[in-house]
Amino acid sequence: MVKAAAEAPVKEAHEAPPTLDHKLVGGHLRQARKARGLTLAELSERSGIAVSTISKAERGDIALTYDKFAALAHSLELEFDAIFGRRRKSAGGPIKPSFTPAGKQHIYDTPNYEYGMLANNLIGKRMVPMRARIHARAVSDFPEYIRHSGEEFVFLLSGALELRFEIGKSFKLAPGDSLYFDSSVGHIYLSLSEEDAQVLVCCVDSNGDGPNGVI
Repeated sequence: MVKAAAEAPVKEAHEAPPTLDHKLVGGHLRQARKARGLTLAELSERSGIAVSTISKAERGDIALTYDKFAALAHSLELEFDAIFGRRRKSAGGPIKPSFTPAGKQHIYDTPNYEYGMLANNLIGKRMVPMRARIHARAVSDFPEYIRHSGEEFVFLLSGALELRFEIGKSFKLAPGDSLYFDSSVGHIYLSLSEEDAQVLVCCVDSNGDGPNGVI
């Protein structure tokens, strides 16, 4: 008797994580600015971000780095997540758990970093957690060091990473290493490995002067 050949297991198609469209994000910025009656020049003066940069971001022509998002969120008195299309819901008691399945975080890609936004559906959180992929390999990849108010924690998941600070300090991380630092000090992330370093990052505004302390 001939045995029937075993059926090969069906492989599930790999689904790419959802990507945040730059034009859609830019539209949220423009809508928030106009709702507050601010011109590009007025928002530039408040945030310290160049008019040309804000204009290009609103059109979706460029991707903003975290520090510029933070500055604009403060200036617009806007929760960080609202820039990505999340809207405040009425308070309903203790914060509810927010589960983000592996590979399902919303992606916001920039030339130097790919930001994977975690708990993106949760409004009013006091920290901004991200799973990031580091594209940058050299200091020359950055027009300037990144700085924003608050504190930052990074845990290296894979690859090799260097955190370099404008004050001359530098830390090299291997998988499992972590670093906690003052993010108002200019800093950049650099991948030292052939593959992009992947990190877990958590940012929090220590000043507490942003909307609900969120940047």
